[in-house]
Amino acid sequence: MFSPQLQLERATLVLRWIRTAVVTGATDGIGKSYAEELARRGFAMMLISRSQEKLDDVAKSLEAEFGVETRTIAVDFGKTDIYPKIEAGLSGLEIGVLVNNVGVSYPYPEYYLHIPDLDNFLTNMINVNMTSVCQMTRLVLPGMVSRAKGVILNISSASGMYPVPLLTVYSATKAFMDFFSRGLQEEYRRQGIIIQSVLPFFVATKMTRIRKPTLDKPTPDRYVAAELTTVGLQSQTNGYFPHAVMGWVTTRLVPSSIVIFLGARMNRLQRTGYLHRRKLREMKNGASLKNE
Repeated sequence: MFSPQLQLERATLVLRWIRTAVVTGATDGIGKSYAEELARRGFAMMLISRSQEKLDDVAKSLEAEFGVETRTIAVDFGKTDIYPKIEAGLSGLEIGVLVNNVGVSYPYPEYYLHIPDLDNFLTNMINVNMTSVCQMTRLVLPGMVSRAKGVILNISSASGMYPVPLLTVYSATKAFMDFFSRGLQEEYRRQGIIIQSVLPFFVATKMTRIRKPTLDKPTPDRYVAAELTTVGLQSQTNGYFPHAVMGWVTTRLVPSSIVIFLGARMNRLQRTGYLHRRKLREMKNGASLKNE
């Protein structure tokens, strides 16, 4: 059994000596910031995302700024036939860090049966948010176990700490990530592996549509820099002190029924606003077509 101090030492050893890191969803937001921070620390990088063009841009930037070797694999995590390609791309690499970051959310808060194209929506979200974590871990974990060192960071969400109505499926997939991470950590911590569940609240990214960072809604760079200081110390973390305070309040002080009620109310308001704006756009476009 490893003490917290030994866990921290092992995390430091991995971040110092095993020089390849894999990041999924690496072209934007938190994933890109993880790639940049790990490259800053000298890791050779394997970036995996959907757009080869964006992957090339990030890879060139990392190589130019940090002088590290950077490889890419372009795949759509919404598909399930991609893992042989990923396995071939990872073959022969000594991977010290895996960041399972790729994820998708709702285009706007919505009631379950009203989600547009619900069947495809469910398949895509489950494949991206859940299957990818299990499959990437399957590919990378054996090598870590054989070397008795490795770090896997699973980027879940504070939405996985309790049900979030009108984002119900997203919330449930993030709860899966959290449970998967904590269960796997108990299975493999005695073998020197660190598997951390990371549950951020809002971060100013393209997915959250937050443009202006604040103290409680940090930039991805600020969030990642703070989160990496918790590796080896916490198996489940909100990663950033203001978020840790928010997590403590919403799970320890406020009854879950109230948190769920307030989340539902906030998302109903956002849904109403989104649908109203969409209707106005449709009316405007319709008027433009008539004028033409």
